[in-house]
Amino acid sequence: MRRKDRQRDVDFAKQVFADSEYCTLAMVDENNKPYCIPISPVIDNDHIYFHCATEGKKLDILKNNNNVCISCVSYTKLLPEKYTTEYKSAVATGRCEIVLDKEEALHALLLITKKYAMNNLENFEKEVNSSEGKVYVMRVTIDTITGKANI
Repeated sequence: MRRKDRQRDVDFAKQVFADSEYCTLAMVDENNKPYCIPISPVIDNDHIYFHCATEGKKLDILKNNNNVCISCVSYTKLLPEKYTTEYKSAVATGRCEIVLDKEEALHALLLITKKYAMNNLENFEKEVNSSEGKVYVMRVTIDTITGKANI
């Protein structure tokens, strides 16, 4: 990290992931072309989870190369008079794969629901049952995670 004065610890980086509404998942396809998409993640210890459809370009890429990078920003405030921006950001690298264990997948889906639809928790079981076979839960096992801030 070039700006060591803005570097933050692992707990800060994990909190940025927890606070971010969305992140960007970056991958490289079999032709060495970059591809990135927004995801709605949750972080749980040394894993980042998100859900997705059971087919598509992302999954095609991950079959060949499951190394990923995820970046997120949980706070920004433009300061034009100072030619800068206040921010909190984090970047994680790791390996992404489909969660095959049903208990782990259910745990991840509950975490996702608590983050994004807490006021609709009573319909969690019904939603999970109706989406069976239509949704994958993906797990990124974190290799590195860094946080950065200008606040």
